Amino acid sequence: MVLDELLPTAHGAGDPPDYTDRHEFVRGSVTDAAVLAGILPTVDAVCHQAAVVGHGVDPSDAPSYALHNDYGTAVLLAEMHKAGVHRLVLASSMVVYGEGRYECAEHGVRPPAPRREADVAAGRFEPGCAVCGVPLRPLLVPEDAPLRPRSTYAATKLAQEHLAAAWARQTGGTGWALRYHNVYGPRMPRNTPYAGVASLFRSALHRGEAPTVLEDGEQRRDFVHVHDVARANVLALRAEGEPGELEPVNICSGEPHTVGELAEELSRACGGPRPRVVGGARPSDVRHVVADPARAERLLGFTARTGFAEGIAAFATAPLRAPVA
Repeated sequence: MVLDELLPTAHGAGDPPDYTDRHEFVRGSVTDAAVLAGILPTVDAVCHQAAVVGHGVDPSDAPSYALHNDYGTAVLLAEMHKAGVHRLVLASSMVVYGEGRYECAEHGVRPPAPRREADVAAGRFEPGCAVCGVPLRPLLVPEDAPLRPRSTYAATKLAQEHLAAAWARQTGGTGWALRYHNVYGPRMPRNTPYAGVASLFRSALHRGEAPTVLEDGEQRRDFVHVHDVARANVLALRAEGEPGELEPVNICSGEPHTVGELAEELSRACGGPRPRVVGGARPSDVRHVVADPARAERLLGFTARTGFAEGIAAFATAPLRAPVA
């Protein structure tokens, strides 16, 4: 059973995806309690992937994010309770961490000082220690790291986790919050400000343009293939969670790369122009977020199977969703 509103920001013209021949498909929104009440009694568990994604364009996007991501999640959880559905897999995101985890050689693990516009303009991109100002060393981010969302989208994803955790405590339900890192793969949306960096690079190359890389291209991320993300969801559905708990888990490749490496690899695989590194940064951007994969392996038996080079080579020719109307 698949429920999807087919919002144009993700699906363009709104045609149903090609999986509908194999699955029962209902067009509707998680904000619609009547629709949910009609389908939830027929299921044993919910994989909640519905969300408005990306950094957005400006603060005027905030009501849409809160409506679809947080109000929609609240309606879904309420209807799950009424229908007696006690298993939830929530698509969360690495954006709940904000900046990654860092260490100062003298002062130990600590949050970075805010990056100043003057430093970014001068090409000083590495965050410094708030005490001594020395550039920090990035570390793997575990699930118990402080959560400091930096965008409207990130704030709504963290709110989803809080809502799901409250639902689990109140109902004795079992929940997993899969904190996806930078997902890429076939059927990503293109030509939209809400897309991820991999899709934006692919879209530029499709137009014959060079990918535009902000900062110096040395920002470190974990790029995980969508096939691995799908497998993680299946493992979470089958896993024995703790009743009354929402367990957060990083879903990542365990193979960090820089944004510049991603752009170079895609350009090479597409036979397109080399990336343009232009400096600058968006206010919501973070420097490094590199995931710790240990908990996912321990609790779910999950390790990524698609390597970076293999995945990017396939992504270079994979179909993308139609441009947004």
